Amino acid sequence: MDNNVKILAIESSCDETSAAVVVNGREVLSNIISSQIDIHKKFGGVVPEVASRKHIEVINAVVEEALEEAKLTLKDIDAIGVTYGPGLVGALLVGMQYAKGLAYGMKKPLIGVNHIEGHISANFIEHKDLKPPFVCLVVSGGHTFIVYVKDFGEFEVIGQTRDDAAGEAYDKIARALGLGYPGGPKIDKLAKEGNENAIKFPRANFHDDTLDFSFSGLKSAVLNYLNKMEMTGKDINKADIAASFQKAVVDVLTNNVIKTCKIKEVDKVAIAGGVAANSALRNNLIKEGKENGIEVLFPAPILCTDNAAMIGSAAYFEFMKGRVASIDLNAKPNLKLGER
Repeated sequence: MDNNVKILAIESSCDETSAAVVVNGREVLSNIISSQIDIHKKFGGVVPEVASRKHIEVINAVVEEALEEAKLTLKDIDAIGVTYGPGLVGALLVGMQYAKGLAYGMKKPLIGVNHIEGHISANFIEHKDLKPPFVCLVVSGGHTFIVYVKDFGEFEVIGQTRDDAAGEAYDKIARALGLGYPGGPKIDKLAKEGNENAIKFPRANFHDDTLDFSFSGLKSAVLNYLNKMEMTGKDINKADIAASFQKAVVDVLTNNVIKTCKIKEVDKVAIAGGVAANSALRNNLIKEGKENGIEVLFPAPILCTDNAAMIGSAAYFEFMKGRVASIDLNAKPNLKLGER
């Protein structure tokens, strides 16, 4: 093996089937993503059984395309990285069984990757010189975390949601407003036409010195507001509701991240996950970052959503630490960050 470690990575934790080839955790030779958004759109959300079946249909072609675009064969690959949790158990198993078959058949090391660690590692691809320590905000449809990245592959969870993830709340409110799925981009777009101060929605504040989040109360407040307006026959300004809801989410995320940076005495924060592409969150974090002397980093939009390149980056740093999985690696749908 030369000094360039080439990882073939596979991601299938939810509704994207993805394969990528990543060199040394930073350079992406290919990143193929087969999305199921159009399939699940009619259901208003991801249907696990449908997602699993679609993964089975396309995974072989996706992996072959990733290798072809990278101009490599399986013999050129040094290790196989795969997401083994958290996620939908059926979806995870499709990617895992495929990766295990490749690793066993080609006698390549197998590396199990935590999906959340993958999101964090997307920043190592986008920002080639980024090194720990730094703070990372992970916000997606299934996860909301503030993480202190102590070292490559070493994490401390500072805050997390106690109920709905931020992206999950976006999807539910978008459905209530009749915007469809996925909700994040649709609410972000509509909010630009509204007044973010039109409606004062609640922000959850805990009194136990925690930086945890809660979005269920906010979600309920928006739904109650909609019901009240409908029952009284008043006009509903969807743009104002979207903008006011989004401001409530962004305010809490931003405040807790800035507090974490001050507590940990770091001047760098990275954002990861699907909600990291949200324009209001980006703008607010940049503004607050400048005021507090904190640099704010974002991955490219393609690296914010679920993709295998981020899994390949995380797999590389796991591999460098000697964390190789056995062939009996199993899916862990509720895997926690830092759990082995």
